[in-house]
Amino acid sequence: MKTKQRLDRAYKQARRISFSNEDKLVFFSDCHRGDKSFADDFARNENIYYHALKHYYNEGFTYCELGDGDELWENTSFESILRAHKNVYRLLQKFHFENRLHLIWGNHDMVYRDKNYVKKHLSTYFDPKDGREEVLFKDLEYHEAIVLKHQDTHQELFLCHGHQADWMNYHGWRFNRFLVRVLWKPLQIFGISDPTSPAKNYKELIKVERRIKKWITDNSNLLTIVGHTHRPRFPEPGDIAFFNDGSCVHPRSITGLEVDSGAISLIKWHIATSESGTLQVVRELLEGPTALTAYQV
Repeated sequence: MKTKQRLDRAYKQARRISFSNEDKLVFFSDCHRGDKSFADDFARNENIYYHALKHYYNEGFTYCELGDGDELWENTSFESILRAHKNVYRLLQKFHFENRLHLIWGNHDMVYRDKNYVKKHLSTYFDPKDGREEVLFKDLEYHEAIVLKHQDTHQELFLCHGHQADWMNYHGWRFNRFLVRVLWKPLQIFGISDPTSPAKNYKELIKVERRIKKWITDNSNLLTIVGHTHRPRFPEPGDIAFFNDGSCVHPRSITGLEVDSGAISLIKWHIATSESGTLQVVRELLEGPTALTAYQV
């Protein structure tokens, strides 16, 4: 199956959600939440991510995670990740209870395409303090793709992880997972990167982006938001409507996309020093806001 067929299928089978200019949406991907071991890239930015997530919850945003939220290649179970980052999942739980949480699976958490796996591992968890099962994400659903449709302009925003344009990470993900668990995870301690990741392989990154752009142009410049390559992308109106929210494992920062009042922005959260010398987590606007309709054909 080629990139076009995989993306066509994802688009056709995507969950459809209506939105308006009154809605506020934030898009993150590639958190790669791990178990706080030396190989957990998310741990370095956990405080930044938690602060940003709390801001979005308090401001009434809907949280959309576009794949690779949990690192289930390096880690064999979700339970170890939950124990390591329980504060994060407690906050995500609040989004879920208020119907403000939409999740997409990527290649590193592709096991979530199995509804029975999600129900078994994410619905409840064992709390050793009380000695009983507690509710975590009841009736949670993961999707391969989501289409957001504006209720007034009828403009569509196509959301997916982006590994549909990466044959080895889509069809060969089990083999890549084996390599990461057995070979590359132990070598991370010596600073050796995982070559199966397009984020660390520039030539492969360019190929993946080129394939997605080709699909977008073949589909009337459909506004498309992905992750996977970890490289933030924010096109100018008139260019190919290819957006990438980046990742949450950049060195000392996380990037994402916001949609607010019918406009889209690329943002970065990072730690900065105030005038008094104290450290604080701050939001920085990188691109936009640009009206979504500026990308409408």
